[in-house]
Amino acid sequence: MRILLTGANGYVGRRLLPELLAQGHQVICCVRDQSRLGLDKATLDLISIWEVDFLNELTFENLPEPIDVAYYLIHSMSSSTTEFDVMEAKAAENFNLYMGKIGVKQVVYLSGIVNDTKLSKHLSSRSNVETILYQGPFNLTVLRAGIIVGSGSSSFEIIRDLCEKLPIMITPKWVLTKTQPIAIRDVIHYLRGVLLREDCFNQSFDIGGPDILTYKQMMQLYAKTRGFKNWIYTVPIMTPKLSSYWLYFVTSTSYKLAINLVDSMKMEIICKDNRLQKMLDIKPITYTEAIKLAFIKIEQNLVISSWKDSLISSEFKQNLAEYIQVPTFGCLKDEQSVQLKNPEKTMENIWSIGGEKGWYYGNWMWRIRGVLDKFFGGVGLRRGRTHPTQLDNGDSLDFWRVILADKEQRRLLLFAEMKMPGEAWLEFRIDNDNTLHQIATFRPRGLWGRLYWYSLVPFHFFIFGGMIRNIAKELN
Repeated sequence: MRILLTGANGYVGRRLLPELLAQGHQVICCVRDQSRLGLDKATLDLISIWEVDFLNELTFENLPEPIDVAYYLIHSMSSSTTEFDVMEAKAAENFNLYMGKIGVKQVVYLSGIVNDTKLSKHLSSRSNVETILYQGPFNLTVLRAGIIVGSGSSSFEIIRDLCEKLPIMITPKWVLTKTQPIAIRDVIHYLRGVLLREDCFNQSFDIGGPDILTYKQMMQLYAKTRGFKNWIYTVPIMTPKLSSYWLYFVTSTSYKLAINLVDSMKMEIICKDNRLQKMLDIKPITYTEAIKLAFIKIEQNLVISSWKDSLISSEFKQNLAEYIQVPTFGCLKDEQSVQLKNPEKTMENIWSIGGEKGWYYGNWMWRIRGVLDKFFGGVGLRRGRTHPTQLDNGDSLDFWRVILADKEQRRLLLFAEMKMPGEAWLEFRIDNDNTLHQIATFRPRGLWGRLYWYSLVPFHFFIFGGMIRNIAKELN
């Protein structure tokens, strides 16, 4: 069948896509920026792409042919602490108008469990989107999930950061709130299982795992599963704002996302029924088993998608294509070049940069820059990278965003997401004569931008010079 997959480059969308293709479906990937899709050529040959932003003015040009099922996986929770609900409502309304033009039999919406009459802004927005989608010209199936646990999921990575870095924790009382986590594998089973099932049309279902746990118990079970002990003490005096700062500084989450997460964590998220589990004959995975499966993927470097690669992990909202042409006018540059003896090995080094590998020179200085970036509200270095040797367009890479990763052109272009008075690019390019060029470009914003650059020139002399030398010589 013909399937429209919105949010195709998001965490769930990237997991669902290969499953749909394996079942022989014809998939149209719906994305705001196709340069961020980051799929291999073999997968790109199997799909169609529809580039559209549901927040922009409606345009009914280049619409795909009528489709059987559309997955609605669009969320804007990290875009704003105050207006994301308005953005999500507008996107849903525009989606309905587009679907009216295209023609679709069923829409499947992945939402959040709603248990309380007094909802967090996040859950209230999800519920409102559900109401809007029910007004669309199609049969709607809503899957209301609890927090999703899997390699690369935001919930898993936040718990991992907290437990691995803080053996002793003084926590706010919301860690005693009950929730019902669900493994990403089960979410995918549910999403696939409801396809064109008429008994699921115009129905809303809660989906969750078999365990009802507090966030404290989730952290304790994580530690036990990983083979260490942690001590967690709760206090009643930590305000939501302090809790948000606590998550922001200890984990790799953005501050906007931390605020919205804390707001939701105060609400119990427990399934009201398990009708769909029985209808689809799904035996859900336990929380501890989900953790074990996540680490199998991590240890084998088989993490398909990570929330950190989504734009929710930063404040970068523009299309990558707008930054692929590095500016020259009004810019300050540091250019280095070196002749290579072994360009193939150098390419491996370039594609392994950042994360646990580091930046080949002065890693302690990079770490200090990361701490300062976090202090001033940036992303810091904690995002790391999803895979140790592979990079795709749109991936996060410490406090950079991959604008272009092209091995055929032997070029890697990064755009800085750190806090600074200007915009910065870092480019690695190997020419046909096997010369490696390393170019740092900074477009300053006013006088402070220029002062910022010139104050760092002494550090650049050592960092950039040492970096290109080590990239060129290591393993050669």
